[in-house]
Amino acid sequence: MFDNLSERLERSFKLLKGEGRITEINVAETLKDVRRALLDADVNYKVAKTFTDKVKEKALGQNVLTSVKPSQLLVKIVHDELATLMGGTAVDLNLDGRPSVVLMSGLQGSGKTTFSGKLANLLKTKKGKKPLLVACDVYRPAAIEQLRVVGEQVGVPVYMEEGNKNPVQIALNAIQEAKAKNNDVVIVDTAGRLAIDEQMMQEIAAIKKAIQPNETLFVVDAMTGQDAVNTAKEFNERLDFDGVILTKLDGDTRGGAALSIRTVVDKPIKFVGTGEKMDALDIFHPERMADRILGMGDIVSLVERAQEQYDEEEAKRLQKKIAKNQFDFNDFLAQIQQIKKMGNLKELASMIPGVSKMMKDIDIDDNAFKGIEAIIYSMTPAERMNPAILNGSRRSRIAKGSGTSIQDVNKLLKQFEETRKLMRLMTTNKPGSKKFPMMPNFRR
Repeated sequence: MFDNLSERLERSFKLLKGEGRITEINVAETLKDVRRALLDADVNYKVAKTFTDKVKEKALGQNVLTSVKPSQLLVKIVHDELATLMGGTAVDLNLDGRPSVVLMSGLQGSGKTTFSGKLANLLKTKKGKKPLLVACDVYRPAAIEQLRVVGEQVGVPVYMEEGNKNPVQIALNAIQEAKAKNNDVVIVDTAGRLAIDEQMMQEIAAIKKAIQPNETLFVVDAMTGQDAVNTAKEFNERLDFDGVILTKLDGDTRGGAALSIRTVVDKPIKFVGTGEKMDALDIFHPERMADRILGMGDIVSLVERAQEQYDEEEAKRLQKKIAKNQFDFNDFLAQIQQIKKMGNLKELASMIPGVSKMMKDIDIDDNAFKGIEAIIYSMTPAERMNPAILNGSRRSRIAKGSGTSIQDVNKLLKQFEETRKLMRLMTTNKPGSKKFPMMPNFRR
């Protein structure tokens, strides 16, 4: 995400010449190119112009320290203005109600139903809530079935009334059901259309008036660019929603919606969808997103994801095994599972400062670990626990069982042993230190 914009902005900053001060002359060409980069990213024209005007106003005449180049100072100013453009700080959900009610709105195909499931999963696993999903799309039977499947995936109950075509009554009944069964959050999934129409607007306005939600969220597909911004504006005029959800931000999007929508509708982006899995949902942090747009990575989010998978008791057990040189393939397999749970591999790599630029033309397959896992799964329990017994005939059997070559098996065993030695050395040098899940340097 934002790859093209990041590359264009980087080129723009290289245009800045001069030392000592940023002047109107040496900043004009740079900001002209920045504005073009924003427009190419499908940022609203007025937003792009206002943005560069603010950057110019703040940059002109600033003294440049001897240790800082003019381009570096401009990057800092652009970073701060990008963060402000996207809202400045993260905005949390209002969940004060008993139960709290969250109303979803948006066009058909924007990802409302999937996001409803993701939100339910996040509230359940990270906030300790007991959510209830409500099927209020009475026009498409497939929508009700989709919500039921999503609910099963995340282990959250779904309230539906087959045959009832009154979404207002269904929503009201669902809230009563939640009170009776101690569900503390009600997430109402509503109908959408392929385009905005009066019937849809009247219906969702009626639902909102009846259930008085704590949060009304507008869900929009980020890949639709300025269409997303225009749709958000029309919905906001009718619904006065509380926040925006950008889905499919991991897709081939130029990022214009994320950069424009806050300014146009004056409502915060609260979450972004970053994949199809039910845990692929991130709280939107404007400053961190500005970091990523400017190629600075997002190490804070990376650490947070690692901490979510961090089990202190398991880490202590693992550390003792490493110190005794008893780290085996069962432990290694568990580490791979932890890394996979953290998310898309290319996205994780892009969070490391400097790595995003290096890997922009490299395709990291999410199945990169499959060959390694196949080799390990083809081992017997005894072989996983004691790799030293893996002689030639055993390696040949493992290669056949995993659909790989003996060379692949030998390479994995050699690199595993090297990694085990390095891990033991690190543990010996830093006793008691906490470690995040390890990213092994195994290449296929």
